[in-house]
Amino acid sequence: MTATQLSPGRVRKTPAGAAAPGRRRAFDRYLNPVLGAVGVAVVLASWQICASTGVVDPKFSSSPSGAFGALVDSFKSGDVWSPLGSTLSIVAWGMVISIVAAIPLGLLIGRNRVLYALTDPLISIMYSVPYVVFLPMLIFWFGIGADARVVIVVWSALFPLLINVIAGARNLEQSHLQVSRVFCASRLMTLRSVAFPATLPYILAGVRQAVGRALIGAIVAELFMGSAGLGYVVQLKTSNFQTDDAMAAIAVIAVIAVLLNHGVAYLEQRLTFWSRTD
Repeated sequence: MTATQLSPGRVRKTPAGAAAPGRRRAFDRYLNPVLGAVGVAVVLASWQICASTGVVDPKFSSSPSGAFGALVDSFKSGDVWSPLGSTLSIVAWGMVISIVAAIPLGLLIGRNRVLYALTDPLISIMYSVPYVVFLPMLIFWFGIGADARVVIVVWSALFPLLINVIAGARNLEQSHLQVSRVFCASRLMTLRSVAFPATLPYILAGVRQAVGRALIGAIVAELFMGSAGLGYVVQLKTSNFQTDDAMAAIAVIAVIAVLLNHGVAYLEQRLTFWSRTD
């Protein structure tokens, strides 16, 4: 069946299902979040059933209802705000330092063959070796205060971002570089006006990876040598067998991770829409 549209001078017929692609895109847009919510609900329901029926001991494994109650109590009493602020501040400082250092350094290394050859093995080693093995030395060097936690966050976030920036700088289109040569642009201007905008999709993809690793680094630092933060709360409550409070803190960490990831993904879509091929 077709629908008839009148236009000046002629009659045009269009398929009745012409609006179907728009509805299909809207359906696909909401399908993944709905399925994700269903998956989380199934896991929580299974966990609650296991705790209620005695399959697992709720004293050692908690339960969704107990964790939710502890979470509500922590917000009512205000106990959650201080560790939450401590963790977020450490992540923020670490990300700022990583971004300020990685972007110009990555552009320089990516556009210089000598620097790339000199630094590539070292960057690969620092990225591949778990920073946890260096925790004793970091404690000796920086103590167990906020400075050491920031160092670990920077270590966690810097190298994935740096690797992405270097990859973007090394994969610039030759047409962009030819334009800069035609206008006799200096190397600094080429990096600022050509390499940086063209590398922006790589940069934001690296930031997306770095944010997750920065949060992991902050929690690991708080677990092993912190006296504040959500990781310290998890360690403290678990050692005191307060599993509901520990799971409530873990839930806050999970929400922060999801929000940070989706926030950076939103910026990536808004700022680099021109790089998508679909």
